[in-house]
Order: sequence, then structure tokens, then C-alpha cells
Amino acid sequence: MASLIVGVSAAMAFTTAAAADITGAGATFPYPIYAKWAEAYKAATGNGLNYASVGSGAGIKQIKAKTVDFGASDKPLKAEELDEAGLMQFPAIMGGVVTIVNLDGIAPGQMKLTGQVVGDIYLGKITKWNDPAIAALNPGVKLPAEDITVVHRADSSGTSFLFTDFLAKTNAEFKTKVGADAAVKWPTGVGGKGNEGVAANVQRIKGAIGYVEWAYAKKNKMAHTQLKNKDGVFLQPDDENFKAAAANAEWTKAPGFGVVLTDQPGKASWPITGVSYILMYKQQADAAKGKEVIKFFDWAFANGDKAAVELDFVPMPDTVVKQVQAAWKQNLKDASGKALY
Repeated sequence: MASLIVGVSAAMAFTTAAAADITGAGATFPYPIYAKWAEAYKAATGNGLNYASVGSGAGIKQIKAKTVDFGASDKPLKAEELDEAGLMQFPAIMGGVVTIVNLDGIAPGQMKLTGQVVGDIYLGKITKWNDPAIAALNPGVKLPAEDITVVHRADSSGTSFLFTDFLAKTNAEFKTKVGADAAVKWPTGVGGKGNEGVAANVQRIKGAIGYVEWAYAKKNKMAHTQLKNKDGVFLQPDDENFKAAAANAEWTKAPGFGVVLTDQPGKASWPITGVSYILMYKQQADAAKGKEVIKFFDWAFANGDKAAVELDFVPMPDTVVKQVQAAWKQNLKDASGKALY
């Protein structure tokens, strides 16, 4: 019988349900690569993945409710929350978040923005595209005297966490008034569910600005902006700049591998780089399903790098993969306490 996952935004069943199929739900940020991996894994093994792209907050709720085999979040859970729920988390993929605009006459990558200016836009302080603060960053660019429509996520979102964390680090007033979290009280703007909802709203509304995972912007040919990084360099998003942001990450020192890669130093570091995490119960009630989740991500680590790079994601470094595999062996057990990996 065909499996159907119903969810807001891009919830998709990648395969027809069978005994060995696994289910996951959560972050929209890694959805393009999980879809690609699932397709290839199905072809290679005959086993499928049903993944609902419903946002990190919903993914955390679903794994805690035990309605899926794994949850996915772009905001790492703190050690206390993991321990309290009996969960472990590990990183699966890295990528970048970009700002996107819908402005006539502005080509993709042409406009320059800073965290300070984007923060002021999202605070509702800058309301016109020809505002002096934007014009000063873009000499020679014809900016329209058009109202800015702010678009943000309406759901609890790891992409929002990464975006607001960057703004909180670069705009003091944004940090005080809004802060950094997966769900915040936005001072202005319209909401969209998932990266897909934000992208759709920006495409529909002239004068809009939003933020999405880079693969969505690229796939939909949306006009992204350059962003200024911590070293003062304006950059275009690409996987090399995402890699640069992750180069100095101290994975072993972070409980649950929970590193945050926004506003990292380095001339080539993209300022809104993020990691997407997988959440699983340490004690697996269904050992067969638990093993299949591990098999899927183990396969993806070994065979999925090419697909990830093609979609402008950054695969986890081999050193981190080895650390993740050691964490699986140590933490993931069946009901009798036997290691699943």
C-alpha cells in the first residue's frame, strides 16, 4: 500500500512503504539532499525513507512523541535536553542560509548587505529599498524607492535559528529585542511555512526579502544577496565558503556535536553556515528500525558526498564521520542493551 505523509510544505514520501522502510521528520534545510540520498539508497538497497519536511520544531516534537524513527533539526539540542529525553544527536550535513530579494533590475548576487542592515530591516527600522544604509553598501546600483516586505518563517525552524543567531551576533538591537531561536516574535513581516513557504512568498511579493537554504534559492533561480562576513569581506554563497566556516569547528568539545557555525572568522567563511542534525533514541524499542536508520546514514556518509556537493551542501569531514560512528557504537542500543552498530 502506498505510504502517504501529509505535512505543511514539502512533506514527501520517497518510496512505497515496506517492512524495512524508515520514517523521519523535521528540518526543511537538508530536505533536498535527504530526497536525493533516499532515491539513491532505494535503488542501491531496496529500502526506503519517508521524510516529512515540516521544520525543526515539528521534527523534535515528533521524535519525542515517538511517531518517527528519527527527527531532524538545524538547531542543536543542548546536552540537558538530550539527556532528559533519552536522545542522541549527530551531524548529517552542512550548508548555507542566504538572504533572497524580489526586486526588478537586481541580478542574483548583485546586492550587498550586512548583518547590521538586515537586522534593521527585520526590526522594521529600514522600510525602503533606497534607504541610505542600503545605498551606501551598493554604490552604482539603481535601488527602487519601493517598500520592503519582510518574509520570515511561520513555523519553529532551524533555518530561523541560524538566521537569527547571525543577526543577533551582528546587530546589538536585534539581539536585545528579538534574540536567536528557532521561533521568535518577529516585529514585522509575513510568515511562510518551511523554506518552500518563504521562497514562495518572496517570489510572489515585489519588494520582498527573505531567507532560505542555498539549494532552494539556486534551484528556484532567486536573487540572493552577498553578505559581509566577520572579517569584513562581502561573499557570494558557495560550498567552498561553507566549508571555510566549518574548518575550525571543534566537534569533539561540543556535547552532542552541537556546533554553531554562524559568523565564523576567516576571509572565506560564509556568515550563515549551519549543520543539520539527526535525533534518535539511545534505547531503540524497534532494533530493526534503529539499525536501518544507522545503515541509511552510514551509506550516505560513504556514498552521498557527490550528490551533496552537486546540491551545494557540504559533506561531513571523514574525521567527524568516524566520531559519529563511535558515538553510534557507544550510545545506540536495543532493549537488552546490545549495541546496534
